[in-house]
Amino acid sequence: MAKIAFILLCHKDPDAIINQATRLTAVGDCMSIHFDASANPEHYQKIRDALADNPNVTFARKRVKCGWGEWSLVQATLNAVEAALDDFPRATHFYMVSGDCMAIKSAEYTHKFLDSSDVDYIESFDYFESDWIKTGMKEERLIYRHFFNERTQKRRFYASFNLQKKLGLTRDIPQDVQVMIGSQWWCLRRRTIEWIVEFTRKRRDVMRFFRTTWIPDETFFQTLVRHLVPEGEIRSRTPTFLMFTDYGMPVTFYDDHYDLLLSQDFLFARKISPEARELKRRLGDLYAAEGVTFQISNEGRSLFKFLTGRGRIGQRFAPRFWEAESSLGRDRELLIIVSKKWHVGKRLLQKIAEVTGLPAIEYLFDEESCPMPDLGGIQTRMGKRTRHRRALMRMLFDYYDTNRLVVCMDPNNLDLLQDFFSDRSTTRLLEVHCDFTDDYLLGHAKRVGLAGDNTPQDAIDRLLPTIRSDVAFESEQIRDAGFAELYRISESASADENTVPLSRFLSITEDRAKEIAELDHLFAD
Repeated sequence: MAKIAFILLCHKDPDAIINQATRLTAVGDCMSIHFDASANPEHYQKIRDALADNPNVTFARKRVKCGWGEWSLVQATLNAVEAALDDFPRATHFYMVSGDCMAIKSAEYTHKFLDSSDVDYIESFDYFESDWIKTGMKEERLIYRHFFNERTQKRRFYASFNLQKKLGLTRDIPQDVQVMIGSQWWCLRRRTIEWIVEFTRKRRDVMRFFRTTWIPDETFFQTLVRHLVPEGEIRSRTPTFLMFTDYGMPVTFYDDHYDLLLSQDFLFARKISPEARELKRRLGDLYAAEGVTFQISNEGRSLFKFLTGRGRIGQRFAPRFWEAESSLGRDRELLIIVSKKWHVGKRLLQKIAEVTGLPAIEYLFDEESCPMPDLGGIQTRMGKRTRHRRALMRMLFDYYDTNRLVVCMDPNNLDLLQDFFSDRSTTRLLEVHCDFTDDYLLGHAKRVGLAGDNTPQDAIDRLLPTIRSDVAFESEQIRDAGFAELYRISESASADENTVPLSRFLSITEDRAKEIAELDHLFAD
């Protein structure tokens, strides 16, 4: 009978990891855990202590710092796999899961499913012929060397890429290897895993190649399995149910998706919302249950596509099931800097990012050219950003893998501010009060199209008091809105006076806040 060794890569939420490991090993399966070396060490120790007496749980011998899109994710997987091979000699299958995956079938059903066919389950499509990659780089992931992380070292990433492209520094793909691509959520037999580990030790050339490809967790195992295993023993599908929006972001499941998930022809599902406590409880009980029958209809993806299409043409007749929870997330904090002088807001934002390390986005709802990551298209036009404001913000939280995010906005966006403050997440607002000279207001009038180089002086003289009044009115509207956490710094105040509101806005010590408040030329035009 099948015995599964789950390979779990995780970096947060120790209580959820402990619960997941306990549930999955209670019926005789086992688990090898790699906890990100850059994550909170206290969380790791908590997991080790809680699972110390569980003989069916082991840990990767060496932990690495993981970054999305990096080789480190593959290395972390290999480290956990090798620990599982050593410690669980009776494991017949190795199943890759994440912290937000959960079983949507019973262990009894899962074991019978794996016993029914002597095959590997892994998506494995031809890299160049398939349309698996919807947007962004394709061939460039492979033929150029990627030494930096696009998310955390964006400038270096693209500087290195553009330099190689300019100089024609491409490289060849190993000749005897056909690169494949697919989901990183797979289930492989023990023999296949042993072949892969042996291959990694013999083929140093292939390992060097993959170490500098971009997003290798979507190509490494997918390529090696196809290279090592007869085609008839591969089922090119993932056993984990997951869906993606048109923007390339994974769909999240909530409490009301229980029946939908059970009817899919998959063994696990991803992503389960951290807030879906009832769903987690029911799925946890299900894995240990016996004698449960499942009516497989497998309509999840087609239903998602159908309802999405109806929504686009204005014929949505009910709330979309995948948007049952439109909140940014109860545990997330959105920090909004409001400044009419955009260059002041940007300087302050950059200093905050430097001192706190928080991800920071400039005037994303005001400036179309604002630097933003590729979110599958939602970021391309201002209309999309504003129309799908909460979806955009959720994607940014997910992209940076953070619960705290700082953004800049113009004070005329009162409706956006009110919308974000009505969310379940924590929203804080920092208003930057500046002094405005006539020259600055004239420049502002030209930027927004109220005046031009040939506008008569008498017209400008009548216009400037109106603009000054509007700026003051926007500030008064923000104060009158009754936002719960509104803080204010001012150009006329001293650095010491601005330190306290900065400290409260960012939830940092006053010493660190003072470092920000003392930024040279913060308010200079």
